[in-house]
Amino acid sequence: MPEFIITYGPILLSFGLLIFAFYPSSSLLKKLLGFTALVSVAVILGLQFPSAISKPFGFEAKTLIIPLIMLIMFVMGVQLQKKEFVQILKAPKAIGIGLLLQFLIMPIVGALLAFFSNLPPEVAAGIILVGCSPSGVASNVMTYLAKGNLPLSLTLTACATLLAPLFTPLLMLALAKTYIDVDPMALFLSTTKMVVVPIVLGLIVHPFVKNNLNGLKPLLEWTAKLSITIIIAISTALGQKTLAMIGGTLLLFVLLHNLIGYFLGFHCAKLFKLSQEDTRTICIEVGMQNSGLATGLALELGKLTTMGLASTLFGPVMNSTGSILASIFSNSKPKTSNKTSK
Repeated sequence: MPEFIITYGPILLSFGLLIFAFYPSSSLLKKLLGFTALVSVAVILGLQFPSAISKPFGFEAKTLIIPLIMLIMFVMGVQLQKKEFVQILKAPKAIGIGLLLQFLIMPIVGALLAFFSNLPPEVAAGIILVGCSPSGVASNVMTYLAKGNLPLSLTLTACATLLAPLFTPLLMLALAKTYIDVDPMALFLSTTKMVVVPIVLGLIVHPFVKNNLNGLKPLLEWTAKLSITIIIAISTALGQKTLAMIGGTLLLFVLLHNLIGYFLGFHCAKLFKLSQEDTRTICIEVGMQNSGLATGLALELGKLTTMGLASTLFGPVMNSTGSILASIFSNSKPKTSNKTSK
């Protein structure tokens, strides 16, 4: 019986999670938990069948990672609307504080955790890389569930993503140079290629599809979800041997990174006397990172199997903790009105 569980347990668990992920439900929380189940399956299968996933039929699956990240960014660009950028003028204080905390808290916390982790240098540098990345689209869904300020969340994600080509290389140069050789220009070009180019293309396409955007949203949403799931599966499979040795330790530091981000994001926003809606939003935006982008940058640097491991684990972790946090927040209505902090 123990041998049966060891051999077939992961497959049966994956099958059960897939049923949960694709079980039809109109509940947004169920859809979010379903995505968490989906990325969990990606990790399980990547660990269980590394060769089949990393090199199916002799094809190098890692070559799909960059195009998939660009596809996710294109999907984001297509859905961006003028109102997200008009929001900056309406709430400069909240936007400014959110961006400051986004590019201050997670990079510094990541650097401290890397220092105390005693992990191999390139793996530790991966923790910093996750911290230096912008927030991702998952934070927008969590903010909605948490009864936060959704327009603020969308604007922060868009602005942080567009600023990433500048800030991510500079922060990595300042915080990770003792772990790896950092070429800020190479990072800048890689981030620009993966972020700015597809988002600009999305913005160009947007006027042609804006009238049908509501109908296209389910397709765009699943395109992004499946893309990040495939990225996680491939990066897990490629780093399987290293994860088998240090996975537990790395998972602990990734979880701490995520939770400390929530905690400091929430309390720093309160110190700035932002509304409760905005405080919840910034808490989530700070704690949740674009792990897919971090994975892509690790691949561009030729360090996917070491530096990319932290981002591989960060995705499933932040979706799980984010779901719990959003559920806790949703139990109470924000005391402040719908007005954004100015």
